[in-house]
Amino acid sequence: MITVLSVSNALILMPSFRVDFHQDEGEPCRCVGSGNSKNAKNTREEIMTIVSSRGRARALFGASALSSLLGAGLVALPSVATAQQADPNAIAEIIVTATKRDATIQDIPFSINAQTEKDIQRSGAVTLEDLSRNVAGLTIQNLGPGQSQVSVRGVSAGQVVRDQPGVKEQVGVYLDESVISLSLFTPDVDLFDLNRVETLRGPQGTLFGSGSVGGTIRYITNQPKLGVSEGTFEANANLVDGDAFGGHVKGAVNIPISDKIAMRAVGYLTQYGGFIDARKEGGKVDKNVNDGTRRGGRLSFYIEPNEQVNFTPRVVYQEIRAGGFNRQETFNLFANNNTTTRPKIQLGEREQYLLLDERFSDNTLLADMTANLKFDAATLTSVTSFISRDITVSRDASALTGSVSVDLGYPAAAVLLPSNLRDTTDLEQFTQELRLASTTDGPLQWVIGGFYSKVDRVYNQRLPTTGYDTYTDAVLGAGTSAAVANGFGKDSPYNAYLPYDIKQKALFGELNYTVGKLTATAGGRYYDFSETRQFKSGGLFANGDNRTDKTSSDGFTPRFLLSYEASDTVTFNAQASKGFRLGGVNDPLNIPLCSAQDRAIFGGYQNYDDETLWNYEGGVKSRFGRVTLNAAAFYTDIKNLQTTLDAGSCSSRVVFNVPKAHTKGVEAELTARLANGLDIGLSGSLLEAEFDSTVKDGTGAVIGGIREGNRLPSVPKFQVSFDVTYSKEVRPGVNGYLKASLQHVGNRFTQASDQENNPRLFVSNLAFGGATGRVPTAVNLALPSYEIVNLSAGLEMQDGVDLTLYVNNLFDENALLSFDRERGGRARLGYAVGQPRTMGVTVRKSF
Repeated sequence: MITVLSVSNALILMPSFRVDFHQDEGEPCRCVGSGNSKNAKNTREEIMTIVSSRGRARALFGASALSSLLGAGLVALPSVATAQQADPNAIAEIIVTATKRDATIQDIPFSINAQTEKDIQRSGAVTLEDLSRNVAGLTIQNLGPGQSQVSVRGVSAGQVVRDQPGVKEQVGVYLDESVISLSLFTPDVDLFDLNRVETLRGPQGTLFGSGSVGGTIRYITNQPKLGVSEGTFEANANLVDGDAFGGHVKGAVNIPISDKIAMRAVGYLTQYGGFIDARKEGGKVDKNVNDGTRRGGRLSFYIEPNEQVNFTPRVVYQEIRAGGFNRQETFNLFANNNTTTRPKIQLGEREQYLLLDERFSDNTLLADMTANLKFDAATLTSVTSFISRDITVSRDASALTGSVSVDLGYPAAAVLLPSNLRDTTDLEQFTQELRLASTTDGPLQWVIGGFYSKVDRVYNQRLPTTGYDTYTDAVLGAGTSAAVANGFGKDSPYNAYLPYDIKQKALFGELNYTVGKLTATAGGRYYDFSETRQFKSGGLFANGDNRTDKTSSDGFTPRFLLSYEASDTVTFNAQASKGFRLGGVNDPLNIPLCSAQDRAIFGGYQNYDDETLWNYEGGVKSRFGRVTLNAAAFYTDIKNLQTTLDAGSCSSRVVFNVPKAHTKGVEAELTARLANGLDIGLSGSLLEAEFDSTVKDGTGAVIGGIREGNRLPSVPKFQVSFDVTYSKEVRPGVNGYLKASLQHVGNRFTQASDQENNPRLFVSNLAFGGATGRVPTAVNLALPSYEIVNLSAGLEMQDGVDLTLYVNNLFDENALLSFDRERGGRARLGYAVGQPRTMGVTVRKSF
């Protein structure tokens, strides 16, 4: 017996009855029944369905799909729980839409993972980072709410920071059909009322376009359902690091408005407990400064005027507020153990030093609509989306500004002026996709389409430092501050204004043909891209630029796949695919801050080209009884890898093209039911990600660690996760479970240059507060490996009430996620760190 899982519906196969299903994403399931109705009547307590796909059970069954069966008298359904109890030990199949069609994970001819709604609930996961622990090859750097960096299979450019607005993402992120990825600031989507989260490994440029050079992540929400009234309410309380309280309240409801219209509404409010303490002047300490909130909701409608046409309009709104950043400092110009006239300060674990409070805010509005028009042999799908985002990063740049003031010979009072660096991003993005896909059951299947996007993005940077102009004019001469302002306001030694106009057009298509047990797939995407960017800067630290740069590119990215069904339980897959990441223009160096050496090394790099890669992989997908094993081996050949480096003392960052690089490795995911109620999962990847080129400056010196054989930044060689779940009916109608997981992440480097001269001695050379400026700070730039252990226990009751208790990061591992340096380490050194031990309880009620 095979159980097919989709959303919360368990479906059971009976050979005497057949129900064929088809569902386009964003609409309820349609079904047609056939077979022996007498037999069906005799099994009134079972739901029967199968869609045959090369010998495997495939189905996607929403509650509305039952209505035609119930109405016909073919199936009686006392409760979903009754059907689920029919075989509680059957192995579940997960339906995904990674190929723009419904298919089980086992039928997708490339490497994919899907975390279901049940996986999310049982693990207590609230972020993509939490989910990544069970996904081989997926690496997340958590830099705070809404600021995570994602890489798949080791394809990584290293750390991207807030003031690199022109850098494009390497992993595309989608909310259902709408692309939402934006380099560092991809929205931190709430996981409530999601059907699943899909991770598509390897380049997905054919169907998902630019930004999917390493892979694609898709958040798939639960869709409105016709004829169904249902809802879920969830409440959580948690304790972070033993003294910071957090929690959330969330709710979702599905309401049928008529027999042709349904509405689904989701709302949530989350309070994040902080875990970073900020030391301040005068010995004051502010606790848990990086706390915050996330609030928002989704409102969507399903409208079906007739069986051939349907629409799913939706509005999503979310606000994120954070009171600081998860930065742990080891050196600060104002707080270190080497001063004499200022109090000596030894910064500890999860501590930082601030003269000013910091904050982060992100307001995101998404309005989209998916429409389907069905023909006899194909469906035309239109996806229209509009995104508006306002992002503000406000941080304490006093140490940065102060370090420049020391260089300029300003008095101590000027060095200590509080200085606030404010980065703002105003984004409007419009996208339109139109595609036509076959819907027949023949051996030939195809999809063709077109894509258009227009992005208007304005990035501003200001450095308000009250009183700075007075000291500037006193030290450098009267009128100096006004002479360098270039039209910007007073008392701000650095200002930048960067409006972007980015347009992209694409045509794509893919077809597959099945002959016997062999299926061949070929596809491709042609893209045409243009970017216009103005750069205007002013202030003492800037160059006084006022320039407009234009870049453009076009290309073709093909994909070829072969899938051979060796048996009903084993399929072999092979793939060759190309991916791309759009290029851009580097910001000019902050010449007044640069040393002569840094100007010579980094001054000649203006444009950077498209990054492209070819991915070659072979894999196997297998299921033997209660054991499922999916594995793949791959080799990725990368051209013009975009790698980010700090430009030394310039307080600038430069993107370089590395001519050649590669990644290669193996990944595997195994799930097994060892006994009734006892399940284990094991996933892991072993990677080699290295430069195959050496980049040198005019003197012949290697630039920033870009040396043949050095590792690509931010990528562990080895990561693995293991989980075990034991579930048992503790009393009639109540199922209990225990779940434990272990994640190991190997060591990494934040930037390519961190591999050179490591461990490294950082010397500020800034004599301030009685310090000589020559006492070094020793840092090992290899981010150490770490292990995270999570535990959860819960009760799942037949009346729709679930209770979950959990402890994440049981042993309070202080995971170092990336290395943070300010002005080459002269102003500040530190790390972005992960969340400490968190204990919580979640209560959920479904109705």
